[in-house]
Amino acid sequence: MDKTDGAARRWTMLALATGSSAAAAMVMVAGGFLIPALLVQRGLSLPQAGLVAAMTSLGIMLTLIGWGFLIDRYGERWTLAAGLALAGLSTLAAAAQSDPRWIGGWFFVAGMAAGSTNAASGRIVVSWFPKEQRGLAMGIRQMAQPLGMGFDALVLPVLAKQHGVGAALAVPAVAVLVFAALAAMFAGLPETAGASPCATATDGANPYRAGSFLWLVHGVSVLLVIPQYFVWTYMFTWLNHSLSWPETTAGALVAAANVLGAAGRVAAGVWSDRVGSRTWTIRAIATIATAVLGCLALASWGQATASAVALMVAACAITSADNGLAFTSVAEFAGPRWSGRALGAQNTCQYIASFLVPPCFGWLIDASGYTWAFGVSAVIAAAAIPLVPKDQGDRALTGRRGER
Repeated sequence: MDKTDGAARRWTMLALATGSSAAAAMVMVAGGFLIPALLVQRGLSLPQAGLVAAMTSLGIMLTLIGWGFLIDRYGERWTLAAGLALAGLSTLAAAAQSDPRWIGGWFFVAGMAAGSTNAASGRIVVSWFPKEQRGLAMGIRQMAQPLGMGFDALVLPVLAKQHGVGAALAVPAVAVLVFAALAAMFAGLPETAGASPCATATDGANPYRAGSFLWLVHGVSVLLVIPQYFVWTYMFTWLNHSLSWPETTAGALVAAANVLGAAGRVAAGVWSDRVGSRTWTIRAIATIATAVLGCLALASWGQATASAVALMVAACAITSADNGLAFTSVAEFAGPRWSGRALGAQNTCQYIASFLVPPCFGWLIDASGYTWAFGVSAVIAAAAIPLVPKDQGDRALTGRRGER
């Protein structure tokens, strides 16, 4: 394979990884956009509807490390294809149910299956791109979640209102089945992936014994995913149910906010490539997210609706910007022999938190209102700032500042 063919294949793999992740994200977040329909059509309370929406997160958090072991042992192609196929079939099964308990149960199975996508697509990107391009490449791959969510925001609420929950769920089900077929045909790593020099820990050694870096990245990611999933889950419901925006208008704004979020993930990746540090950039993003969420709480408390809506859009964009950076840091530190398991652990930690977010914040909103929820999310984001570890680039930046 010459350099031109290799470059073309690299970008093809990135497109496949991004598309697969976007389709899986459509399944994972579909429940959040069905909350208004579940409230009206199925008579659920907000915490109950939030629990149904969270069942995909419960499923995925139980299987991510297992998928990582399978990927490390058997490779990306068939684990990715099998997971996507099972996620699609489970979502179709959920679409056929009328009882919310069965919908939640099939969401749980779909989440378990979708876990294959996270580690597999991440390893594909890290393996195909050199270190100096990984921030950009992983930023593009991490566009998948907000783009999948944006598509859901435009389509699912309107379909659910006009034709029911089942018709809405058929859309993400078909999307993941299409990418399951594409993954089975085309997914794979470069021939030299096993010799990739991206590891910081000794090649083959357990990276969790090489210091606290991975543990801190996991912990910071958990804290930062809480405000991210709060915004993702309840932005549409806040606009539609609390501010009385129509479904089409609310969905269009959520979609636009997620397009900004997708662009923000790419910008964050490029930023980290240029400063030479993933963790310095994560710390900066956490600081900005804290400020935006704090201002959102103040705007909501002061009933400045227009400002609150603008700040919610900003929060949707900024709270998701760090994901690709943390994901890339984990993969680079763990190395090719441990990256599947480490990425599985990274996402397991995040999905434990994301499973708890919809019912817990639903209860908080029911009890105290959205203003308190905005404030709590700001405090949680602030708690992450001092815990962000330093990578080599971060230490170099600190050293250069100290010499001035």
